[in-house]
Amino acid sequence: SQRSLIMVNYAVQRADHGEQPIWMSVVLAAMTGSMGRPGCGWGAGYATMDATGVAPGRPSVATIPKVDNLVPDFIPVARIADTLLHPGKTIDYDGQRLTLPELRLVYWCGGNPFHHHQDLHRLTRAWQTPDTVVVHEAWWNTTAKFADVVLPAATGLERDDFAAGFSDPHLVAMPKVREPEGESRTDHHIFAALATRLGYEQEFTESRSESEWVRHLYEQTRADLGDEATLPGFDAFWRSSTAELPALAGPFPGSFEALRADPQRFPLSTPSGRIEIFSEEIDSFGYDDCAGHPTWFAPAEWLHAELADRFPLHLISNQPASRLHSQYDNGGHSLGSKIRGREPVTLNPSDAASRGIENGMIVRVYNDRGCCLAGAVLSDDLMPGIVQLSTGAWWDPVQPGRAGTLDRHGNPNALTADRPCSRLSQGPSALSALVDVERYGDLAPEVLAFTPPDLDH
Repeated sequence: SQRSLIMVNYAVQRADHGEQPIWMSVVLAAMTGSMGRPGCGWGAGYATMDATGVAPGRPSVATIPKVDNLVPDFIPVARIADTLLHPGKTIDYDGQRLTLPELRLVYWCGGNPFHHHQDLHRLTRAWQTPDTVVVHEAWWNTTAKFADVVLPAATGLERDDFAAGFSDPHLVAMPKVREPEGESRTDHHIFAALATRLGYEQEFTESRSESEWVRHLYEQTRADLGDEATLPGFDAFWRSSTAELPALAGPFPGSFEALRADPQRFPLSTPSGRIEIFSEEIDSFGYDDCAGHPTWFAPAEWLHAELADRFPLHLISNQPASRLHSQYDNGGHSLGSKIRGREPVTLNPSDAASRGIENGMIVRVYNDRGCCLAGAVLSDDLMPGIVQLSTGAWWDPVQPGRAGTLDRHGNPNALTADRPCSRLSQGPSALSALVDVERYGDLAPEVLAFTPPDLDH
């Protein structure tokens, strides 16, 4: 009856058939007739993404030139373990048929698969199949410990750079505050050294040092903007630490505002150029787990599944409040949130009482895939039948490589299923997981998540 804003959380899609509630929320917003009007319509991730409420565009900022990848094959990111375990397997993905390649070498630079991937025991088995695993890393996290070769990488505080958010109208100078520690090098330095060994130093560096690239990219950005920009020269920018980019005027292609104003001139990137309540293209795929319109599909694991008789609690593995993903889990702020060194797990008091669990107890969270220790927190803010264990605690298995081994630290991906949302997206379904929780009666083993390996043996 009134103009409305329909807002959804990005996490809704990280569950069995997670595309459906996102799609249905867009349909609901379209049905209200208020799409593209101020304060109305549809949006995702409000208060979590920096683009919300900001002009959806900024002038382009120069980046290091890209080289065409001669290998056209790709895999959905959540299918890493499947690819390593089942090379040659064919899967459906967004109307395509993909053949999973055989990977003999894994080179991981940026990111932490032993943080974000589901069913870490399965990933561990998969991680043994390639001949070699090479990792760039600044910390002895689980991924570094499971690598064959670790190239120690400098942190962002140990290199010169400048930042430009994808919707931020400012450039920010990032001069290094110290030299890289020990034998660590910046990512650019590592790649330049590899390029030299392979005979491609000139092609990679273009005879510029890392600091010269920073200056060059800034000055190239300044030149590309032309007379419309008032960016200072690089030296002045480096001294002042920030420079403002010129504002772009709307309407912006791809926005609902532009679509409403002129649907012929500003179509969406859908096949019809419109908001698609029914998608003929998706319907043509013939998937049994994603129809041509939003549909309810029962998840494999939820409180109404038969499995709930054995594991009657639904696990929510949300983003943590004390760190960014798994970054700086070894820092003081994240460590300060732990309970006796373990990640906190929140339960409703009624679920805790029926299990003899009290605040601050060390508990074991478990299902058929694995188990982990955590520190109990009781809260009425959580509805009965739900437990909440944030992501990002560095995985700390007692016996790495042994299926189902105890995680001492509290990583929920020891419990989540490596099962795709659907054949359409092949995305992760971490939020569809059933568990149970019990008091841990034994003496809890020491947390070794932050202990470096013994390099003398």
